[in-house]
Amino acid sequence: MFPRGHRHGGGEAPAKPVDEAKLGSWLTGRLPDSWFTEAPRLVVDREEITIIGSLPDTDTDSAADAEAAVDGRIKRFREQTRDERIVIADELERTYRRKVAWGVYLGEREVIFTSIAAPAMTRLRQPERKVLDTLVDAGVARSRAEALAWCVRLVGRHEEDWLSELGAAMRNVDAVRDQGPASDR
Repeated sequence: MFPRGHRHGGGEAPAKPVDEAKLGSWLTGRLPDSWFTEAPRLVVDREEITIIGSLPDTDTDSAADAEAAVDGRIKRFREQTRDERIVIADELERTYRRKVAWGVYLGEREVIFTSIAAPAMTRLRQPERKVLDTLVDAGVARSRAEALAWCVRLVGRHEEDWLSELGAAMRNVDAVRDQGPASDR
């Protein structure tokens, strides 16, 4: 997939914009009522749409039993819904030209099923490379790529509110731009 304004070759069409509210409504009508306890959460980027639904709680007495019950419930959902999830994912992939991943959460546990790992090319100066190499040398990561992914996850965890606010601001800019006069670009 290609970001806005980039040209591409090879005949692959760029991803269509995703109206998350419309997609959420479509999923409400399309998904079986028995799958999730509430409307699924959507996570959308340039390459992928991830649909994350809430599973019903398990009734157990001990913490060890609860963990096993959660594992079992997630595994059962994944296996029993696989064929239908594939059909729905194919429909979405044709419409939005993005891969579709599925996930569930139950209590504090969230599991994402088969999600893509998209490459992100970057140029780093020596001080930044040294950070990645230190993580590799310390055994935190096996490669610079894995170290960079670790850093991104760490920033995402600690800056979730800021990133959410930034995303909302970007969506507002897109909405204002779409309402403006058409121009020949």
